[in-house]
Amino acid sequence: MRNPEVDEWFATYENPQKDVLLHMREAILGSDGRIEECIKWKSPTFTYKGNIASFNPRSKKHASLMFHTGATIPGDFPHLEGEGEVARYMKVNDLAHAREIEAELVAIFKAWCEMKDSE
Repeated sequence: MRNPEVDEWFATYENPQKDVLLHMREAILGSDGRIEECIKWKSPTFTYKGNIASFNPRSKKHASLMFHTGATIPGDFPHLEGEGEVARYMKVNDLAHAREIEAELVAIFKAWCEMKDSE
């Protein structure tokens, strides 16, 4: 669900990756009707029964999306990076790359919602 607070954040956001983040935002919000967004930690954050992921607004060479407890999301998602027990990251180089991996991004958010509903 779109949040006007996030719209306002993007209206003042100046970054070479802004178009990439906006594309990813639309894909994420369109992935599942249960997904909500807000501003946490001074960044757009996506939620459903807890925090799912937040953009890193300072990243300028690529778009960066941190999945707070990404290691727990069931499934095989080749663009999720990280070796630790908790967080995972998705780095997106440009708008063409965002379009290329959009189906995977949508699948990650769907997997999160299904996992949370089965708990």
